[in-house]
Amino acid sequence: MKAGIVGLPNVGKSTLFNCLSNAKAQSANFPFCTIEPNIGVVNVPDPRLEKLEELVNPERVLPATVEIVDIAGLVKGASKGEGLGNQFLANIRECNAIIHVLRCFDNDNIVHVDGNVNPIRDKETIDIELQLKDLETVEKRLEKVNRTAKAGLKEAVLEQSLLNQIRDLLLQGKSARTVVAQNQDEADLLEAFQLITTKPVLYVCNVDESAAVNGNQYVEQVRELVKSENAEVIVLAVATEADITELETYEERQMFLEDMGLEEPGVSKLIRAAYKLLDLQTYFTAGVKEVRAWTIHVGDTAPKAAGVIHTDFEKGFIRAEVIAYDDYVTFGSEAKVKEAGKLRVEGKEYIVKDGDVMHFRFNV
Repeated sequence: MKAGIVGLPNVGKSTLFNCLSNAKAQSANFPFCTIEPNIGVVNVPDPRLEKLEELVNPERVLPATVEIVDIAGLVKGASKGEGLGNQFLANIRECNAIIHVLRCFDNDNIVHVDGNVNPIRDKETIDIELQLKDLETVEKRLEKVNRTAKAGLKEAVLEQSLLNQIRDLLLQGKSARTVVAQNQDEADLLEAFQLITTKPVLYVCNVDESAAVNGNQYVEQVRELVKSENAEVIVLAVATEADITELETYEERQMFLEDMGLEEPGVSKLIRAAYKLLDLQTYFTAGVKEVRAWTIHVGDTAPKAAGVIHTDFEKGFIRAEVIAYDDYVTFGSEAKVKEAGKLRVEGKEYIVKDGDVMHFRFNV
């Protein structure tokens, strides 16, 4: 599961990517410095993992991870191939969610591709390019399905109706994510269309250091604009976050954050938000050899969760022994949880909850 960072050139995408992954994507003051997408596998900050480590004292600790892709700056005309547009759009299509970076700071030394700072216009520029690409996809698909729908095929009629609904919205300048599937058939079709604007989106307002805590007028404009999208907005001083990652020790980083009035680096919030955006959650395994966070989708059953460790665990699943994270912390160890009668045995139908501490019994 991948989240792609998008935005106009020079809004802070590659600097943000560097903060997230500590990889060194080229960050330069001109468009298209990131021609090939840079991919970083980023640890998901999780205080629960630290608490389990403290209680279990294992040989090693492995956090959950999320994949972040730094995609080159998009410009007007990208849907028609302008400025390496086709390649960029293909890279976005391969991602499961979009982190949209908007420039919300003034700085005469950093050129803006459109001459001045206006996050509302910038957002619309990107939205229009993505919507135009989706419109092209939808119209091509309609050409094919219109023929079979004439014959009265039920599946074709359903697809035609849904495509026309999406087409109307795109022509109104709305994204396909505003379409609400009425049933499972429509949900499956929406997924099969692989439209860029159905992907969930998270907006990152890149501000200067003075606005890192409370935002600024640009941030308020963005929040107002995206209200109808039910999308999250995160405020981040990306250049300052880059400074924080350069500090050698945890203590130095904490002092820097305290001086700014922040409890934790903004990128930590962003990583957790991206994880949530991808509809992911975590369960834990905890033993003296290893305490580990495992990534699953929200709604996954116990066998599916077991399969993340090894396919044999899913094939031969017998049962799961489950401890709620809060119970593990309250009683302090697996043995004490058992004594208190708080360890549960769950079967194949069990839907795993975020934070469950689990052992699996299987037989292949």
